[in-house]
Amino acid sequence: MRWRRGAIAALCALGLAACEDAAISYRIEGMNHALVLERQQSFPWSEVKQAVVVSRLPKCQRKYPIESDRAEMTPMKVYEAGDLLWALEQDGRWYLASTEDCRLQPWDKPDPQALGPVVGTFLHRDGVLVFEPAPKSAP
Repeated sequence: MRWRRGAIAALCALGLAACEDAAISYRIEGMNHALVLERQQSFPWSEVKQAVVVSRLPKCQRKYPIESDRAEMTPMKVYEAGDLLWALEQDGRWYLASTEDCRLQPWDKPDPQALGPVVGTFLHRDGVLVFEPAPKSAP
C-alpha cells in the first residue's frame, strides 16, 4: 500500500512538472508603464493560455486574453508603432496595443510602413520566460 502512495505522488509530480505559470514585462518607462505577457498551462497535455496586460499606472491597466500557444513558446516580437502604440507579433498573429488608454486589439493586416523598429522579443531562454531587448542600432 505504501508503494502505491509513493507511485501516485511521483506520477502527480511528474504530471505537473511540465506546467507553466509565468509572466514577464517589457518596461517602457519604469515599472508603471509596461506590456506584460502572461502564460498559463494547467496540464502537460493542455494548450498554453496567454494574455497581455497593458499598463500605464495610475491611469489604466487592463488584461486581454490572446491566442493560445504551444508548450514550447513561439517568440513574440514587440515593435514601436506610434506614440504610445506597440505592435506585437507571434507566429503571424498581430496585435496593436495602446498604452494611452490600455487597449489591445487584433491587427489583421498591419502596414509595414506603420511599424517602427523592433524593441525586443518575449521568448523562453533556458526554460524561463524573458524579454530580450533588441540590439541598439549604431548612431
